[in-house]
Amino acid sequence: MLAGTTGAHAQSVALTPGEGFEVERYSVALRPDLATTSVSGTETIVVRSTSDRTMQLAFTANALRISDITVDGAPAKHSTSATASVFALPRALKKGSRATLRFRIAGTPKRGLTSLPGGIYSSYFACDWMVCLQDAPGDKAHFALDLFLPAGLASIGAGKAEPVVASTDGLTLHRWRTTRLYPAYLYAFAAGPFVQRSVTTDQGDLAYLDATGTAAKLGKAFAESPAIVAFLADKAGLPLSDRRYVQLLVPGREAQETAGFSLIGSGELDRARDDPAGGWIIAHEMAHAWWGNLVTCASWQELWLNEGIATFMVAAWKEHRWGEPAYRRELAGARQRLERAREQGFDKPLAWGGTYPSLGVRRAIQYSKGALFLDHLRTSIGDAAFWRGLRRFTRDNVGQTVTSADFERAMEQASGRDLSATFAAWVYGG
Repeated sequence: MLAGTTGAHAQSVALTPGEGFEVERYSVALRPDLATTSVSGTETIVVRSTSDRTMQLAFTANALRISDITVDGAPAKHSTSATASVFALPRALKKGSRATLRFRIAGTPKRGLTSLPGGIYSSYFACDWMVCLQDAPGDKAHFALDLFLPAGLASIGAGKAEPVVASTDGLTLHRWRTTRLYPAYLYAFAAGPFVQRSVTTDQGDLAYLDATGTAAKLGKAFAESPAIVAFLADKAGLPLSDRRYVQLLVPGREAQETAGFSLIGSGELDRARDDPAGGWIIAHEMAHAWWGNLVTCASWQELWLNEGIATFMVAAWKEHRWGEPAYRRELAGARQRLERAREQGFDKPLAWGGTYPSLGVRRAIQYSKGALFLDHLRTSIGDAAFWRGLRRFTRDNVGQTVTSADFERAMEQASGRDLSATFAAWVYGG
């Protein structure tokens, strides 16, 4: 609990993060310590009330110290609980009204930041190094990031970069601004002495960056990327957002999509060195540039719309690249993962809203079963209707959040068939 926060107020914290408001914009000015992964800086959040009397703003809990808080220029208080970081408003917000929250942040995040040789990168847990809503994929917002970094480093972030300028204390200021709305789990950045190689494609520019410090052969590591992006863009019916996509090669087994770039673990690429047809990571993370980033599930209950589609698109790419046997092998792997979950006594519809016993079981359902459902749907309605439906679903929902009903509607329109029984059996249950 921060100094100046009363015990009574701390005990009153019982809000679910995100309850009663939506975020319209996050703006963060961050000074990361590359060696310790500690951070300091300032943050501004613009919110819009969705309740008639919003008295508090609850965000995802983290380990940061919060100070110098104002709401629309008036002093405000802050408290924490095990599940929330809460700002008490000096006055209630009516439904539809906006407020601007400003404060300082400092501390060492428990998760989300990893040191590199001479650099740093963030992965998934953005709400550990800034204040935001981690588990609200349906709450998309604009994001502006100002990074203060040692001179000579390159950076990547969400959206588009503005020119680098000199700052104070020998640092340089790197500015990144999103051109679309994204949920906070996709906010990320990386900085370091990256070796870079770029390729121009019809879908946009691809940039390969090496953050391993091992002088990796980027052209060889990402040799399939131009063909993969062409395949995915064709199936989505859309080019790359911002006409640019970055793949950052990092040590270990990292595999994570972000708004504008993906983290590719060198260990995952090494596993596919002797069998290129067995690789999955580049196609899977790139698929999220459309299904996950551009079109986003409205809640984690609908995560199969992100991950099931990305998993299926890996199989579809392999079919395109290496033939139907490669497609069948990929789906056989998904079937094995689902069977292991069933052997543990667990199988649920894709849009089930309960609690999974483990991350592995969740992936078996929303990733693997999701891919198997798409294969089933493809077989049921035919190849042409299936791809027409996927393209319609993607193009109709650019920049939006989606539910299973949106996907069902697109597939029914594309096929001219009533698919309610199929979706009831696989997606909704009952």
